[in-house]
Amino acid sequence: MCCFLVPLAQAVATSACRKGIERSGRGLDGSPFRRHLPALEKMLWGGSVMLVVDHIINGELTWRFPFFTALDQVGGGAVMLRELLTVGLPMSVVLTAVWAVYALVKDRSHKTAAL
Repeated sequence: MCCFLVPLAQAVATSACRKGIERSGRGLDGSPFRRHLPALEKMLWGGSVMLVVDHIINGELTWRFPFFTALDQVGGGAVMLRELLTVGLPMSVVLTAVWAVYALVKDRSHKTAAL
């Protein structure tokens, strides 16, 4: 019901980080993680939007306050917190790990192709 909040927060932080790096003048050159930061950003934003749409379709997210159907019941905050920690956080960690492997493999394949 609210698992998308963790990757959404990570997407916002990643976007802010990328924009900060670009404004500093250093650009996205350097480490493979810095070069492939836009890919992580796209993965996080895309996944978050898809999860929001899914939650709207399933009726877990509404257009009226309190927006999350879990908050309509007593103890709903604890249910949301549990879902953030057991679903949202692992989802973000796995996505970031997959992206890290992607960045390293892509960087290595570019170095091999350049030789």
